[in-house]
Amino acid sequence: MDTTKEHPQAIGTRGWRLPAAEVSLPEVHGSIAVPEGSGFWRKMLAFAGPGYLVAVGYMDPGNWATGLAGGAQFGYTLLSVIVISNLMAILLQALAARLGIASGRDLAQACRDSYSTPVTFFLWVLCEIAIAACDLAEVLGAAIALNLLFGLPLIWGVLLTTLDVLVVLYLQHRGFRYVETLVIVLILLIAGSFAIEIYLARPSMGSIASGFLPTSRILTNPDMLYVAIGILGATVMPHNLYLHSSIVQTRNYATTADGKREAIRFSTIDSSVALMSALFINAAILIMAAATFHGTAYEDVADINDAYKLLSPLLGTSLASTLFAVALLCSGQNATLTGTLAGQIVMEGFINLRIRPWLRRLITRLVAVVPAVVVLMMYGEQGSGPLLILSQVILSLQLPFAVFPLVAFTSDRHKMGEFVNPAWVKLLAWSIAFVIAGLNVWLIYQTYATM
Repeated sequence: MDTTKEHPQAIGTRGWRLPAAEVSLPEVHGSIAVPEGSGFWRKMLAFAGPGYLVAVGYMDPGNWATGLAGGAQFGYTLLSVIVISNLMAILLQALAARLGIASGRDLAQACRDSYSTPVTFFLWVLCEIAIAACDLAEVLGAAIALNLLFGLPLIWGVLLTTLDVLVVLYLQHRGFRYVETLVIVLILLIAGSFAIEIYLARPSMGSIASGFLPTSRILTNPDMLYVAIGILGATVMPHNLYLHSSIVQTRNYATTADGKREAIRFSTIDSSVALMSALFINAAILIMAAATFHGTAYEDVADINDAYKLLSPLLGTSLASTLFAVALLCSGQNATLTGTLAGQIVMEGFINLRIRPWLRRLITRLVAVVPAVVVLMMYGEQGSGPLLILSQVILSLQLPFAVFPLVAFTSDRHKMGEFVNPAWVKLLAWSIAFVIAGLNVWLIYQTYATM
């Protein structure tokens, strides 16, 4: 039999329990052509895109508070923590791409294949809660930005964000490249906004350079350690691992061993380069806060609203606050676009339930919008802060349930065949998994201990 005609899962990966009859995101699976026999750059262009959809999860509004607090309180010192956390993310996202390409399964499908029905259902429920929590943070972030820019009440801003469901459906109907293009344009707007912010803030280049070097002060200063763990603990969004393992399969690469090997290589380059954009933006938030607030009477600023109000008078131009809010809006909107895709992936992957995409995305958004609206109606705008904290705690709780299966699957030769992780990658990946899990547990404890 000609095995190249089998389902992609069949090539070199015989260790799976179930024959996978369905593909991930079937409406766009293999929809983007990869030119055969072309040069490096043409193929790189064909594979470029999924990494940027993943990267938005590392620059979402939930990450802004730690960057603002770290820069305002400790200057440039915690830049090294941002670099280390980004390197961890690059490895784990590379493993997600490897799993999707080598096995033809996304992470949710791989869990359903490998675990019992009760365990699979438990993991699915956890993942759905985490996606709703993540979506909640993005919805609130976008609503805050609309409030800052246009004075729109938060509750109306939250409701307005539900319209992006229609945007995703329209773009995906036109082709998955349109979704990727919109995400990249929004990332460029965020990066451009912060590039101007840094120019206006006039940071010390020498201090920035020294901040990228780790220092023992991070471990010996309890307050600095707390913020550093906040940065590290929120590094990897669990839904990003499910998302990446699926959307790499939108490329129509050859399902032979050579074709998969090439796809893994180009997808890893794509995600690594894209995550460097997340590194730039997260570092830019901290640098801007360090240059503007550190050493002033405003070192305790960590609230997005306060930062917005203070930027204009401190930097001497209203453009500073406007660009900050524009970047926040783009960040929140970008993350909600990818969150709706992740919701579809986990429902179809874990329980093989396929419903119309518009209905699935509407359900995902309502699960985030309803609690946000209820809290804002009961407690007003001051209730948005605790709600954001709760969303991050929920994400932290779910993270190990995504990271550990991913590392286990990609380290299993029976499942991955020749694409199994090398020994040094296994050691590094397991170390990162335990470090991230431990830091998240510690962060959850500290969050409740200080509430």
